[in-house]
Amino acid sequence: MSNKKEKLFTEFTAPTTQEWLDKIQVDLKGADFQKRLVWRTNEGFNVQPFYRREDLADLKAVDSLPGEFPYVRGNKTDNNLWYVRQDIVVDDAKAANEKALDVLNKGVDSLGFKLRGSDVSKEFVATLLDGILPQYVELNFQTCQRHSVELAQLLVSYFREKGYPLAELKGSINFDPIGKMLCKGKNVSAVLAEAKPLIDALKELPGYRCISVNSAQLNNAGAYIYQELGYALAWGAEYLQQLTDAGVSACEAAKRIKFNMGVSENYFMEIAKFRAARMLWAQIVRQFVGDDALNCSCSQMHVCAYTSEYNQTLFDSYVNLLRSQTETMSAALANVESIVVTPFDKPYEQPSEFAERIARNQQLLLKEEAHFDKLVDVAGGSYTIEHLTDALAKEGWKLFLAVEEAGGFLSETQNGNIANAINTSNDKRHAAAATRREFILGTNQFPNFTETSEGKQPLSAVCCCPTAADAACEAELPRLNKERLASEFETLRLSTEKAAKQPVAFMLTIGNLAMRQARAQFSCNFLAAAGYKVVDNLGFKTVEEGVDAALEANADIVVICSSDDEYAEYAVPAFNYLDGRALFIVAGAPACMEDLKAAGIENFIHVKSNQLETLKAYNAKLGI
Repeated sequence: MSNKKEKLFTEFTAPTTQEWLDKIQVDLKGADFQKRLVWRTNEGFNVQPFYRREDLADLKAVDSLPGEFPYVRGNKTDNNLWYVRQDIVVDDAKAANEKALDVLNKGVDSLGFKLRGSDVSKEFVATLLDGILPQYVELNFQTCQRHSVELAQLLVSYFREKGYPLAELKGSINFDPIGKMLCKGKNVSAVLAEAKPLIDALKELPGYRCISVNSAQLNNAGAYIYQELGYALAWGAEYLQQLTDAGVSACEAAKRIKFNMGVSENYFMEIAKFRAARMLWAQIVRQFVGDDALNCSCSQMHVCAYTSEYNQTLFDSYVNLLRSQTETMSAALANVESIVVTPFDKPYEQPSEFAERIARNQQLLLKEEAHFDKLVDVAGGSYTIEHLTDALAKEGWKLFLAVEEAGGFLSETQNGNIANAINTSNDKRHAAAATRREFILGTNQFPNFTETSEGKQPLSAVCCCPTAADAACEAELPRLNKERLASEFETLRLSTEKAAKQPVAFMLTIGNLAMRQARAQFSCNFLAAAGYKVVDNLGFKTVEEGVDAALEANADIVVICSSDDEYAEYAVPAFNYLDGRALFIVAGAPACMEDLKAAGIENFIHVKSNQLETLKAYNAKLGI
C-alpha cells in the first residue's frame, strides 16, 4: 500500500506558484491581476487569490498545537464545546428567574443577567437564582459599576449557603469602567479602585472572571476588525497594569479578565481575528507573568463572542439571520468559550420570544447538526486562514503598540482618541454604504421592492446600564456613535412611506436588449432602496410609446434604460416629449453626458453615484 501511495505522489508534478500565476494571467486576457483578483482589506494589507504551503514557511505559530502556548489554535484540546448563552434584562427578579429556567430547558447552558444597581440585594439575588444550579450553568452578571463588589459578595454568600461547590462554579461579573467611559462619555476612572476589592470578594470563586474588556462595543460602533483587535489588547493590558499596580499578582489578574468581543460578517477575517487575539494576548500576559506563562492557564484568553448589531437592518430583517449565522460560525470555528447570538428583531423592538428562540437554535444547529463542537481548530493549517491570522496579528499589534506609546488605553480613552478613531471608521463605513462600496443586503443592494415597515421604528442602542443620572448629565468625553450602517437608508425609506403617495419609478427600456435589461435591473435596485414602487418593462419601440406608458402608470419618475451609444439618439427626444411631467433620469454615465446636460437633462444614476445623497435629492424634488 505504501508503494502505491508513493507512486501516486510521484506521478503528478506539482505546479509552481509562477505556473499558477502564468495560467491566471492567460485567463484574465490582459486584465490587471492586482485590480481584478487581489483584495485590499480595510486593515491595510492585501489578500491574494490563492496561497500555497510556501507562504506559511515563516509563520512560527503554525507549528503549535491546540492547548499550547500561544494558544493560536485554541485553549481546548479534545473538543470545541462552547457555552450557548442568552442574556436576560432583569426588570423583575421572579419573572427573570422563570424565563431563565425556561430557556435552560431549551438548550441554553449560559445565562447573562443585566440588573439595575438599585436592585442588588440578598433577597433579589435569591429570587433571581432560585432553582438554578450554578455547577451546571455558566452564570454572568452585569450591573452598575459601583455595585459590582456588593453583587460579588452576595453571590459568594448565596452559593456558600446553598452548599454549592464554589471551586467548580463558572461565570463572570461585567466590571468595565473604561467601557462605561467609551459608551457614556463620562469619566468614571475613579471606579477603577473597585477592581481589587472585586477580585478579593471573589477569591472563593476561582472560576469567576470579573474584569471585562467589552470590545463588542467597538464592533457595534463600526470598528474595523484590526481596530477591535488592537484596542481589545490594549484595553486588557491596561487592566493588567492597573491590577498589578494595586497589588494583585499578574497571574491572578490575568485569570480574572474576560473578553466580550464582537463578530462581524467578514467570515474568514473574523476566524483569523480570534486566533490572532489569543496569540497576542498570551504574549502580553507573558510580559507580566514571565516564562511561567508558557505552562500556565493564566495566559489563555477567554472570549464570549457577540454577533454584531452594527450590520443589522430594520427592513428585510430576516436577512439578519443570515448575517448572524455566518458570524456564529466564525466564532465557533475560532474556538471561543461562549457565544451570544443577537436576535434578528433587535433593531426595532425588544426581542420577541420567537426571535430569541431562533437565536438559540442558530447555535444548537451548529452543535447538533453540523457538529462544530467536535473538532478543535478546524481552520488550523488552512493557508488562507493562517495568512490572515498572521497579517491581522501584525496590524493589531501595530495599533496596540501605538496606544501603549501614547500612554495606554485609559489615557487614550480620557483624551477621546479611542472614541474619535472608532467614530471616524463609522463615518467612513457610512460613506462607503452611501456609495454602495459596502453592500447591505436588502437595504442598499437588492431591497425587497414591496416591503413596508408595518409600523416598525428603529430603537436607539443602549450599551450600558442606564440611570437617571446618565440621562441628566452631558457627556464629558467623546463617546461611541452606535448608529447602525443601514440607519440613514432606513430613515430615508421611512420618510418615503409617510408621503401622501408612494412615488412610482418607471423603466423606459429601449434599444440594445442586454444593456437595457442590465440598466433597468440596476435602476430598480437603486431606486427601490428609497421605498419607491419600481415598474420594469420588456422594452418599447419608440420613446413616445414608453413615455405614454409611464404617464398611464402614473409615474413620478421615468428612467430611460439603454446603451451608451443609443442615449445620443433616445435620451433628448424622451426628455422633451416627457416635458417635465415626471422626473427624468438617465441610467448610466454615457460619453455624451455633457451633451445631454446641455439639453437640460440633470439626473443620472450609475455605479459611481452616491446612492443615499441622490435618493435624498429625489425625495426633495418629489416634495417628500
